[in-house]
Amino acid sequence: MSGAPKVYGWCPGALRPMMSGDGLIVRLRAPLGRLSQRQAHGIADLSLSCGNGRMDLSSRGNLQLRGIAEGSHAKLLCGLDKLDLLDTDVTQEARRNILCTPLWQQGDLTHQVADQLADALSKARDLALPSKFGFAVDCGLTPALQDISADIRFEYHTDTEVLLVADGAPTGIPTPVADAAEAAVELAHWFLSHGGAPEGRGRMHRLIARRGPPHTHGTPRRKSTLRPRPGTTASGCFVGLEFGQISAETLHQLADRSALRLTPWHMLLLEEVNQIAPLPGLILEATDPRLQIFACTGAPGCLQALSSTRALARDLAEHIPPGQILHISGCEKGCAYPKTASLVLRATETDCFDLIHNGTAADESKMSPLDAATLRASPDLLQKSP
Repeated sequence: MSGAPKVYGWCPGALRPMMSGDGLIVRLRAPLGRLSQRQAHGIADLSLSCGNGRMDLSSRGNLQLRGIAEGSHAKLLCGLDKLDLLDTDVTQEARRNILCTPLWQQGDLTHQVADQLADALSKARDLALPSKFGFAVDCGLTPALQDISADIRFEYHTDTEVLLVADGAPTGIPTPVADAAEAAVELAHWFLSHGGAPEGRGRMHRLIARRGPPHTHGTPRRKSTLRPRPGTTASGCFVGLEFGQISAETLHQLADRSALRLTPWHMLLLEEVNQIAPLPGLILEATDPRLQIFACTGAPGCLQALSSTRALARDLAEHIPPGQILHISGCEKGCAYPKTASLVLRATETDCFDLIHNGTAADESKMSPLDAATLRASPDLLQKSP
């Protein structure tokens, strides 16, 4: 395999974009993970006028605009500012890394805590957290974000208290809602003071694995495997995005119907909508096999990728048995699915892939590489053990 891919160690934002193979990537962190109809229409217009008209929904529920021309970045920032989607500076933007369950309701615990946390983080000027350090506000009766990356979590405890959790710990500490944001900031300081971020990098779960949570964190968490699928719910209609990507044209048409909630599951939630007509790139059926495949941007859109990925993913989707996950990665970083997958295809060169069973894109393959044409002709090779 070619040389190791470059690891940036930070995530792009609006004020600090990242260069990729198709131009700048600009990541938007919508407050509460919600876009009004006006904001969604405005983003679609900006994607077309400043970029290539394609957007990705990240695994933390952020919307990434792709193909932004360097000369158009200032115009994009002006447009985002008019849409109330721009932070005051890079530091505040990076610190406001908050993921909310998209199932929140106006004024509920998630809404209250998320608003307070955003305000507290904006004022915590002495809080120098790693750029990937994030918060999850997941205060519904049934947690929905337990398998989504975060470092500090809020989960339901009672109608007046939330459970503050250091990621990686099976327990937390009950905290009154009014004190929740302050307690989260204190836990973030605890993380830093106990060596959680040597050289400015680190994650909470690694620190917890070394030394355990604070001694006051003794209340067990509620375990949950809740993961919504495309279809109608009490909150609206979930629609899947093929490999997490959406075009500006499709976003415009969805915004005609309702406000949108961004999710970490490659889905959008259309508020108070019962059904939606088919549109390019949307997944409307819970049994669609594309929901079992995670494929990164691939080449040429990503500078790190050694091959294209998504065309192969479409061709293999119908051959993946129910219950299995196929991860197709353009390099060993495995950005699209950093967890263990049933099947992993990791690019080694153009249209050539290592096959890994029950592993990640960083694991060693015990088989000879397979080319894309062979995989398309004989998809049963995916199930062949070394």
